[in-house]
Amino acid sequence: MTSRPVTQILLPVRNIFGVLACISALTACTVGPDYLRPDSGLQEAVLLPRPEYSGSSPISHTEVPALWWSLFNDPLLMEFESRALLSNLDLQIATNRIEQSRAQLGITGADLLPSISASASYAREAISQHGYFAALGAPTTPNNFWQIGFDATWELDLWGRARRANEGAAATLEATTYEREAFRVTLAAEIARCYLQIRGTQAQLDIANQNRTIAERTLDLVESRQRNGIATRFETSSARAQLATINAAISEQTQRRNALMNALALLLGEKPRALDAQLRQAMPIPSLPSEVPVGIPSELARRRPDILRAEAQLHAATASIGVAKADFYPRIGLRGRIGAEAFESGDLSSWDSRLFSVGPTVYLPIFQGGRLTQRLALTEARQKAAALAFRQTVLLAWHEVDNALDAWAAQQREHEELLLAYEQNKQALQVAERAYQEGAGDYLGVLTTQRNLLSSQTNLNTSATNATLTLVNLYKALGGGWNVTGETK
Repeated sequence: MTSRPVTQILLPVRNIFGVLACISALTACTVGPDYLRPDSGLQEAVLLPRPEYSGSSPISHTEVPALWWSLFNDPLLMEFESRALLSNLDLQIATNRIEQSRAQLGITGADLLPSISASASYAREAISQHGYFAALGAPTTPNNFWQIGFDATWELDLWGRARRANEGAAATLEATTYEREAFRVTLAAEIARCYLQIRGTQAQLDIANQNRTIAERTLDLVESRQRNGIATRFETSSARAQLATINAAISEQTQRRNALMNALALLLGEKPRALDAQLRQAMPIPSLPSEVPVGIPSELARRRPDILRAEAQLHAATASIGVAKADFYPRIGLRGRIGAEAFESGDLSSWDSRLFSVGPTVYLPIFQGGRLTQRLALTEARQKAAALAFRQTVLLAWHEVDNALDAWAAQQREHEELLLAYEQNKQALQVAERAYQEGAGDYLGVLTTQRNLLSSQTNLNTSATNATLTLVNLYKALGGGWNVTGETK
């Protein structure tokens, strides 16, 4: 037998594949609409509070800092923010979704490439002595049968179906990436919000303890005056009721502080009470920055990952239309097989044992019962829904930023007025206590001013806490908390 090189065996198959690949490159087109990036219109946004809030802290149009929480100058807050990026379980789940989308993109991209496989088989076989083939004279003795070969298939992407599918998968990966970054923005805001609420609650506890000291001192004074026949039982009962009310508020604030510490521990992926040692010691509410950088309106859409996610989802929905339209066209592929088969394994290397087949395959949808038409209608409807969702996301972002700017300015104005009210109530209590001790005033005046002071202290502390929270909301609305210019891996 004459053996021939393997390259001579593969040559006919390779030539046919090469010719058809050239034809595919020359005639390929892509059906379906090309994606055009929509205009968000956010360049018209006004990143300033309304004119009636003039006099608030100045707004700077410098770039929004990625680590905006550093503006509070609180090392413990900065530590918690860094820990959350490594240990938050929801963020890890979002990262895992990116890995899934990346793998799906790889699967979709494989449709653009040929598929090659190898196979080998062996069988010991014999036909029936009473069968049809035996009647025709075929031998019925058992024999061995060996096969070995390679199979290749390749669908020519003449209408861009695989390219549109790959485009959609890439856009879906991008959307999943921005979904993680949107969660990162929310996580940063939640960490800061929870931490600041803890500090605000601790300040409320400190106020309540100070007022308990005042209430205890007042109760001692009233009881002393009652023993001397100067005060009445009404005054004594009122003083005791005031002290009990303060003690009840302390219990409530203590429970709220503990719940907030557990909430922060959950955000960090820690078990309950894991942060008690770090947070139980009271610390003042972080001070506000003297200047608030908010960036420029034209960059707002690029800083908000939820807008970028909605845009990527619109891109994926647009690419799906091309896939649905390509299903109406013929699908042409190439299929080839080369190998050898023989009854003896030693004959597999012989040229006479060779076999090969190569040729095109054509699939043409003729009647699908309206399935393809309705699938196209479905993808077009989903694309319209994605476009509306993008517009809604942009509009919601615009409202969030505008409301956050006004809330930031209004909270500063409120804090100034509450600070004035606190100073006046403090002076009023001093005057009322002095008058009561000297017998020139009644206890009702002391009780009233004491309650007013407690209320003003509580309101002032709440306002200070809310001022920091409005700044958190502002930077969340501005899309701060992720690296806009960095790679989203």
